[in-house]
Amino acid sequence: MHEDLLKRQQQPLLIVISGPSGVGKDTVVRRMKERGLPFHFVVTATTRPQRDGEVDGLDYIFVSREQFAEMIERDELLEYAIVYDDYKGIPKAQVRRALASGQDVLMRLDVQGAETIRKICPDALLIFLSTRTEEELIRRLERRQTEAPEDLKLRIATARKELRRVDLFDYYVVNAEGELDHTVDTIMAIIQAEHHRVSPRQVRL
Repeated sequence: MHEDLLKRQQQPLLIVISGPSGVGKDTVVRRMKERGLPFHFVVTATTRPQRDGEVDGLDYIFVSREQFAEMIERDELLEYAIVYDDYKGIPKAQVRRALASGQDVLMRLDVQGAETIRKICPDALLIFLSTRTEEELIRRLERRQTEAPEDLKLRIATARKELRRVDLFDYYVVNAEGELDHTVDTIMAIIQAEHHRVSPRQVRL
């Protein structure tokens, strides 16, 4: 019995890091990569323009709208959504390959995407990243200066709405200013604890 439990505890997890725009999802995942943590980090396909410093195939898979439409038609995406007029999606084959290899799979998604994954895979591990206050989140969005004023207004309105969807998630983690490594340590503690559950999650895709 104990051997069977230990085996099930070693099964790979499907981990979603989510939260509103501006909470630092990309920054947290980047630090996890820098620390060489043992995950398969899913690379999201997107039609949005490549930003300065981003690497195609590493930060995102940058594709045209036509290419993205073909991926939808061929049923190659686990989930996809329109995010601020651009498409984002998770390549299905990439996730399945990683799970089959026995690796924990980690993906960053907006709240809408996390909700879709919860429906597809009820045993996915969903972690909600947030700031200490709504005001701090708005300050971060304003400080980024990556959007036109009308787009920024839309992001702020969306972020406020997404903050109310926290009940969809398993864990809530504050990504406070200047405490990036503490945030990563907290996420790692959650994942390690999940691998010691008496009733392990069963990920099926």
